[in-house]
Amino acid sequence: MSEQLHLSLEQQFNIKSFENEVKGLNREQAVEFLVKLYEQMLRKENMYREFLKYQWGIETTSWPGQNL
Repeated sequence: MSEQLHLSLEQQFNIKSFENEVKGLNREQAVEFLVKLYEQMLRKENMYREFLKYQWGIETTSWPGQNL
């Protein structure tokens, strides 16, 4: 599976950059950052779920931003 989901060179660079940024955080900042990051992950998951429902015709509501 790791071969199928390899990271591009740009993504690897972004991870290193992120690592350097996170290393400078104190514990309180790190906890706050992780909670916000987790919230963003959940929102992205919901967005993908709604998009797939729309694309597969599971729901009849329009995709946000689409004029019907």
